[in-house]
Amino acid sequence: MASIRKEILTAARPDAAWAAIRDVGALHHRLVPGFVVDTKLEPGARVVTFGNGMVARELIIDLDDDARRLVWSAAGGRLAHHNASIQVFPDGDGESRLVWICDLLPNELADTIDAMIDQGCKAMKATLDRAAAA
Repeated sequence: MASIRKEILTAARPDAAWAAIRDVGALHHRLVPGFVVDTKLEPGARVVTFGNGMVARELIIDLDDDARRLVWSAAGGRLAHHNASIQVFPDGDGESRLVWICDLLPNELADTIDAMIDQGCKAMKATLDRAAAA
C-alpha cells in the first residue's frame, strides 16, 4: 500500500486553520480554492470537484475537534482504497503545522495522487497564510 505524508507550515493560528479544515463543505472557498472548485455535502460525505475536472465522493470518517483531526475516505474510479487524514498542530509563535497523510491502492496511482496532494498543499498554505495576514 502506498503511503504519502506531507507537512505544511502556515502562519495561521491552529484554531483558525482547524476552523477552515473542519468546514468540510467549504473546501472550494475556505481551504483550497482553485484546487477544489466545488463541494457538495451529502449525509456523512462530500462530493468534491477538483480543478482538473476529477470528481470524488469522500466519506467523512472522523472529525475530532479535540485532536484537530479530519479523516476521510474515497473509493471508485481507479482507486481500490483511499484513506486520508489531516491534523493541525501548534508550531512556533501562534503558527501551525498541518500533517496530511494518505494511504492508497493501487500503488501505481501514488505518483498521481502525490502530485495532487502537492497542489492541494500549495493552495492550502496560500489560503491560510493570506487569511492570517488579513
